[in-house]
Amino acid sequence: MSADAPLVRVEGIGRVFGEGEAAVRALDGVDLDVAAGEVVGLKGPSGSGKSTLLNIIACILEPSAGRLSLGEEVVWDGAWRIGDLRRLRRERIGFIFQFHNLLPFLDATDNVALAMTLAGTDVGTARARARDLLDYLQVGRRASAMPSRLSGGEAQRVAIARALANRPRVILADEPTAALDSERARVVMDLLRQVAREQRAAVLVVTHDEKIFDRFDRIVGLRDGRIEAVG
Repeated sequence: MSADAPLVRVEGIGRVFGEGEAAVRALDGVDLDVAAGEVVGLKGPSGSGKSTLLNIIACILEPSAGRLSLGEEVVWDGAWRIGDLRRLRRERIGFIFQFHNLLPFLDATDNVALAMTLAGTDVGTARARARDLLDYLQVGRRASAMPSRLSGGEAQRVAIARALANRPRVILADEPTAALDSERARVVMDLLRQVAREQRAAVLVVTHDEKIFDRFDRIVGLRDGRIEAVG
């Protein structure tokens, strides 16, 4: 991939839900690039299309128009250009949710390792990398703790480790700090910035959380399915 190519490129993306008079245009001609090492915030009122755009980039939701590229590979252009979307999501995209969604019957290590074993990594290797990731995110001492015994900030760090497990170059986060206090929210965002820099990942975060706006390289606004502002 050339040095200047963005890891995420959205060109003229549209998405319509429903048909005829009941049709709702959730996205209308959205253009957005996110480069390697960049952390971009996506803000806007409820119903503006933020989560729709995130799910399209995650290859979970199919666009109605436009083009989506990850790196130099066109992923969608009138139709999906990738045969195995599940594999693409496992190997190239990490997703972090507002609520950590950890499996309650697995400890922190196995919650992270599961993402790798599902992708074909052997259990021993997966658990070793999981412990390394938990150490990297400064929660290694909680590696054997069950989710019910983790604080909100610790659980979100484990969720970030899970998202990083398969070394994705694209990291998408949907309101990852909404359930955290100001201090923990800033810690989580600083960790995402560290990951973006050290692993040359593109990070896109949907947020309403003004206390973390200073952690972004750039903030993009959406309103009524269109880009409103870039700052």
